[in-house]
Amino acid sequence: MRIGNDRRGDDFEINVVSLIDVLLTLLMFFVLTTTFVQHSRMQVTLPRASTEDRDMQAPALTVMIDRDGHSYVGSDEVLGEGVEPLKQAIARAAGDDRERPVVIRADAMTPHQYVVTAMDALGQLGFTRLSIATTPDRAADKP
Repeated sequence: MRIGNDRRGDDFEINVVSLIDVLLTLLMFFVLTTTFVQHSRMQVTLPRASTEDRDMQAPALTVMIDRDGHSYVGSDEVLGEGVEPLKQAIARAAGDDRERPVVIRADAMTPHQYVVTAMDALGQLGFTRLSIATTPDRAADKP
């Protein structure tokens, strides 16, 4: 006869089959209801390796912006602030050639607004070939 409450011999077991069924059902629900939409589609024109195109084009027009927001078109400083003085300086330097490539060189500490102002001025003048100059990260080059 057994006296006392000796439950050490009982084995406890958790049935996880129903838990796995629920998790797989939730996983299928999320996979089927999720939309995979690209929120922004940026059109990028990749550079060409052919040297024939480079020989016929005019050299790129350079718009430089220092960390204080002063703009330079080529080597000439733009006097005044805002879009209009910058547009006048760019129009003087570029002439009628709106297909000429333009490179914006901005200091890394330049506020974003100055770069957007330069891009706005170029867009209002009709320039379509725009690039922003960068320097390679030295930390990324090291193994």
